Amino acid sequence: MSATTSTDSGGAFSFDHRDMMVFILVMSLHGLQSLITELLPEFTVAGLGLEIGPFWFVAMSVVLLFRSFWACLAIPVGGIVFGEILIGDFSALGAVEGLIVITLSWFFVMSLITDPTDVKQIAAFGLLAKAMEETAAWFIDVGKFYVGVEELEAIAWLPETVWATEGVGALTQIVIAGLIFGAIPTLYLYPRLRGKIEPLLGMTPVSGRSGPTFTRESLKRLAAWVLLLPVAFGFEMLSETSGGLIVFEPAFVETYGEAFLLVPITAAAVVAFGLVYYRQRQVEA
Repeated sequence: MSATTSTDSGGAFSFDHRDMMVFILVMSLHGLQSLITELLPEFTVAGLGLEIGPFWFVAMSVVLLFRSFWACLAIPVGGIVFGEILIGDFSALGAVEGLIVITLSWFFVMSLITDPTDVKQIAAFGLLAKAMEETAAWFIDVGKFYVGVEELEAIAWLPETVWATEGVGALTQIVIAGLIFGAIPTLYLYPRLRGKIEPLLGMTPVSGRSGPTFTRESLKRLAAWVLLLPVAFGFEMLSETSGGLIVFEPAFVETYGEAFLLVPITAAAVVAFGLVYYRQRQVEA
């Protein structure tokens, strides 16, 4: 008989070999999609530079299959390991913002799920997670202007316009990454993964719950998101003024060209699909 998810047996923060496999799978898949989107060109609409991706439907479809803190943490860690360290552009202090904001945004959203079989609910909450992430980044970026650690990109006599300029960027990411390359593809991908990925990791699909969408647990997680937002801002400000504490910047891409991205892409693919292949062989044995 398949083991239940760690959430069913030990809470959202429990950690065993199944949680480790979930962490590795999410980390490598998110790192893989982030790197692939780096190779795609940027295009311009009405003078506004737009990037295709990142493909957030990967995170939405896989992470929301599970309800653990570690699945959420794996999203920013994947970006750090494969999108920063392996391409030679890593700053420890600069990475803290994403670790806090992204992890807590998804961790809060997970607490809202009442019916994991309802793909529309999953897609909507996935979009909410991306919107929370971008909103937090918006506040942090504006805050850096006001404390003087970043150059003000606003009308000289009306610095308040920085709220609009940064807000447009945040809204653009919510629409492109959160909706077009997030929630909409999730409607197709999530139901095709549910019930197929979990057994490979020794789990059964999580079940729904009765009661309201917003619970006391949701309130606690939302409060953690709000309270730790200034902490994320503090670390981001330190990274701008004091260096990265631990910095790894050999700049492999600048030295060897974009072809070097194939190295971390290959590494992420080997880890992700190697794990799936290994678990499939164990299940069949």
